[in-house]
Amino acid sequence: MVKVIQVGLGHWGYDWASSVLPTVETIDMVGYVDGVAEARDRIETMLGVERSRLFASLDQALAATDADLVLATLRTEAHYPVVKQALLAGKHVIVEKPFTTTIDEARELVDLAASRGLVLMVSQNYRHYPAPILAADLIERQALGHVSLVGIEFRQHAPTIGYRYWDFPDPLLADMSIHHFDLMRMVLKDEPHAVSCRTWNLPGSPFHNHPVGVATVEFAGGTIVSYRGSWMSGGAATAWAGEWTFDCADGEIWFTSRGHGDERFERDVVVLRSREKPAEEPALPTVRHFDRAGTIAACAEAIRTGTLPPRFSSGADNIRSLALMQASILSTQRGGDWVRIDEVLPDAAGP
Repeated sequence: MVKVIQVGLGHWGYDWASSVLPTVETIDMVGYVDGVAEARDRIETMLGVERSRLFASLDQALAATDADLVLATLRTEAHYPVVKQALLAGKHVIVEKPFTTTIDEARELVDLAASRGLVLMVSQNYRHYPAPILAADLIERQALGHVSLVGIEFRQHAPTIGYRYWDFPDPLLADMSIHHFDLMRMVLKDEPHAVSCRTWNLPGSPFHNHPVGVATVEFAGGTIVSYRGSWMSGGAATAWAGEWTFDCADGEIWFTSRGHGDERFERDVVVLRSREKPAEEPALPTVRHFDRAGTIAACAEAIRTGTLPPRFSSGADNIRSLALMQASILSTQRGGDWVRIDEVLPDAAGP
């Protein structure tokens, strides 16, 4: 069993504690940390956690437990100090996305983890669903030939689904599109070379910043991705991973993934449309732990075995997804001008 301390028990942290962590049999929760007493009280009252496992600071939790892993489920701006403290204490870390607020912070944490031989993972939970896993396999073996163009649509109406982060600095690109940017890299098994992006707000929107945007991403292998996302869509909502269309030499691959609530797993579908035969829906692979349970189960496996399981989003790997997000934000600040990924991450892959 991997012994875990969770830091951050707000709305999202409580969801981790109540609905995710109890489903992973390879971990043992030895501590929960939050500086707000009400947050700790809710964990005690609602989840029956003993008060001896509740702490007001990470310092207290580290001193009182023999944890192996620190799970950071705080707002993005708090990731860097908590992750650094945990690594300096010799603990493995899994941190919520986005990894950090800056590339420099991410680099420092990656280097620190490497220097101490510690696992540092970013929870990119959309990787742990059957549809993108199958799509990645189909594309890698060129089931319908070379992929030249990818279209991605994401549509949700935040005001009617309980969204609450109205002051988030980049609510589309940093809070949502980071999932899609990371999936692009996973599914295509390629690295982005450059991006052009525009975002905007709408009249009457509760968002302080831009919830709608479009981006064109050029990958090193020549594939172009056309991405459109909206937190203020009046149209039919997509699943959380969006709807993906791969224009291939001999047909089309389409998938969607990650539904809502109880249908979260059941929404996963992959469709192959070949010019030679009727459309088909191939069987999806079996995923033992999916979504966030998949991320922490993978992290526990890496700690126990010393090897990284498939689709593992290490800090070193995830820094490239973060770089695509940061380059997209920079492009919006420049009015949609093309931004090379190596401008924000100098050693990024690509010509």
